[in-house]
Amino acid sequence: MSHRNPARGVRVTLGALRGLLAFVFTAAGVAKLAGLPFMVEVFDHAGLGQWFRYLTGSIEVGSAVLLLTRRLVGIGALVLSCTMAGAIIAHLTRVPGSPVPAIVLLILSATLAFAFRQRTLALLSPLPSAQVL
Repeated sequence: MSHRNPARGVRVTLGALRGLLAFVFTAAGVAKLAGLPFMVEVFDHAGLGQWFRYLTGSIEVGSAVLLLTRRLVGIGALVLSCTMAGAIIAHLTRVPGSPVPAIVLLILSATLAFAFRQRTLALLSPLPSAQVL
């Protein structure tokens, strides 16, 4: 009889999700930073200027690196969740195209952020202060 280890399955699934999201956001960020015509057009529609394309691309690539850094996964996922929330708003208000890809990426990023919340909270909590004698 085989015994399954659910904790191992969760770790493998989260690892696969981290890898998938790191790949997707690296590709999307590099496309923005490289100035692919499609990306230039999308950011023209947004009306915030091309500087915002560079900022968004940098955030996506930087956060993808954080997803692959064991200690900083949750922070990267939080940043990407916020970025995708902004992308959804942009698609609903200014940018033509479906918001569905951004919604899916938001759900996946938020799932990672939730899964690594304890690690993230530990990083963000204040350091113990030195006791004054």
